[in-house]
Amino acid sequence: MGSTVGATTIGVSIAVPEPYGRLLQERRTSFGDPAAGAIPTHVTLLPPTEVGPAELPVFGRHLERVAAEGRPFAMRLEGTETFRPLTPVVYLRVAEGGPACAELQERVRSGPLCRDLQFPYHPHVTVAHGIPDDALDRAQAELAGFAAGWTAGGFALYVQGEDGVWVKVRDFPFGPPDEHPAVPQQQVSRTPTRI
Repeated sequence: MGSTVGATTIGVSIAVPEPYGRLLQERRTSFGDPAAGAIPTHVTLLPPTEVGPAELPVFGRHLERVAAEGRPFAMRLEGTETFRPLTPVVYLRVAEGGPACAELQERVRSGPLCRDLQFPYHPHVTVAHGIPDDALDRAQAELAGFAAGWTAGGFALYVQGEDGVWVKVRDFPFGPPDEHPAVPQQQVSRTPTRI
């Protein structure tokens, strides 16, 4: 997509719930990743996408429809992998919930949010990006034993500020609107975290 005057950069993702989200953001900072503080821990459904101000309400209605058709599903992160040498990224593997994420991101990227991806979709949680190889090696080794599980109860819309920081602007719980009070947005399992 080309740059639009007055455009906003949006993204759609499944947040990694607390305490895991903050813990992983802190670890990402400890590896020297300068973007760590600006990016909440997440699984991407729609990568950064420029939209015009008039398009935001249309996208919001589209995301409401996608969420209304969705149902909660189990998510589990386990162990590290890397996209090197293609890109300097170390990430946590989505051991459970990957197919559900893939299906969901296809629905998110349909209709008014239709866009191509630079790479085939691969659900993951980035823990280090664009830092020296020795720091990437350290991230991959130190988080190799990490495991966390929860129930994904929806997704969220984020906007990137002029300072580069991503801020959540709206949650989209799964299920018809009348079901929302009964559907937990995110439940954190008692799965132990190992680092």
